[in-house]
Amino acid sequence: MKKKLIFATGNKDKMREIREIMADTDYEVVSMKEAGFTGDVVENGTTFEENALIKARAVCKACGELVLADDSGLEIDYLNKEPGIYSARYMGEDTSYRIKNANLIERLAGVPDEQRTARFVCAIAAVFPDGTEKVLRRTMEGRIGYEEKGPNGFGYDPIFFLPEYGKYSAELPREEKNRISHRGKALRAMREELV
Repeated sequence: MKKKLIFATGNKDKMREIREIMADTDYEVVSMKEAGFTGDVVENGTTFEENALIKARAVCKACGELVLADDSGLEIDYLNKEPGIYSARYMGEDTSYRIKNANLIERLAGVPDEQRTARFVCAIAAVFPDGTEKVLRRTMEGRIGYEEKGPNGFGYDPIFFLPEYGKYSAELPREEKNRISHRGKALRAMREELV
């Protein structure tokens, strides 16, 4: 029988990605909503790691089960690592990614390729009912493109160009993206810690 693992997110796209990556493990992955957690968690940390821990601790305390939580976002070097930990709330909570992406491209107008470096960052925290905690971080390096491209992915994927693939993140098939993405790398690394 599979062990239950709660992933502290309400994001359906993220849950699908996580379930795909964790499919061949001994864990049944459920969202915090599916686990009955309905509280609001205020992510007021100053790093991806702190925010991931805040979420995981809150849900673990309420549910008494192993909880994983991630905090992830986009860092653009030329913009002093913006939007960073504010990636989801950048330009306001309800602003569409189409508008956010257009804004970032506009802010980089005239900036040459070599100065458009960026990375997706994912910090994953695991909090166990006995109080044990583990946190790790992984990244996917690339740069910001000049337009939105690709039907796959979500969030900032359509503006994130991967030079070694000659494609935008949103142009990659899901399996390939999961293999090389910040979240895919972080989840696989955490999976090793959970065995």
